[in-house]
Amino acid sequence: MSGVLAPKEEDISKLLMSQSHIGTKNLNFQMKKYVFKRKSDGTHIINLHKTWEKLVLAARLIAAIENPKDVCAISGPTNGQRAVLKFAAHVGANPIAGRYTPGTFTNQIQRAFQEPRLLIVTDPLVDHQPITEAAYANIPVIAFTNTDSPLAYVDVAIPCNNKSVHSVGLIWWLLAREVLRLRGSIARDQPWSVMPDLYFFRDPEEAQKEEQPTTKEFEAQPAAAWE
Repeated sequence: MSGVLAPKEEDISKLLMSQSHIGTKNLNFQMKKYVFKRKSDGTHIINLHKTWEKLVLAARLIAAIENPKDVCAISGPTNGQRAVLKFAAHVGANPIAGRYTPGTFTNQIQRAFQEPRLLIVTDPLVDHQPITEAAYANIPVIAFTNTDSPLAYVDVAIPCNNKSVHSVGLIWWLLAREVLRLRGSIARDQPWSVMPDLYFFRDPEEAQKEEQPTTKEFEAQPAAAWE
């Protein structure tokens, strides 16, 4: 890979901290080439060099499409739904977060019918319906794949840990940043102002629990403190 597109040390550190290299104990035969080694407990380790190569390839495919609305980003799993919406907002893609309505790509009578030129999915196991329909409609598919993910009808597989909230959020963030860099929207030598934390899924109940102590402290302040 050329020096311009090569990963920086901080990018690899982010991938390691988010545990993007941790796979599952099961291994699909088609994912064997993306595995670096297997730990003593049976967990497979993903080769992050291959992850970065496929990430850049996927970004180049997305950037090559003239109309960003022709790119459809899908996440059935909850851990990638927030990331998909943020990715779509930054890149200009069309998001589908949550349940996918069968027939969206094949049934022309349906109100939600659309004809994207490129499809990006978070998990091929959960998002199997849109992948199957994309195969009928000849739509190329980019997928975040774990070591046990099936690669049927997947054109570009980005090997990563697609079960972890932080890993999925970070991969969507890196993909969005690379697309914007290739389009020239942001400079390659400047850090992107958007933080990866914005792409991480947060459980509403946990967020509410975190906010409650702050509210209590605010209410506990005496009236004299306001004068």
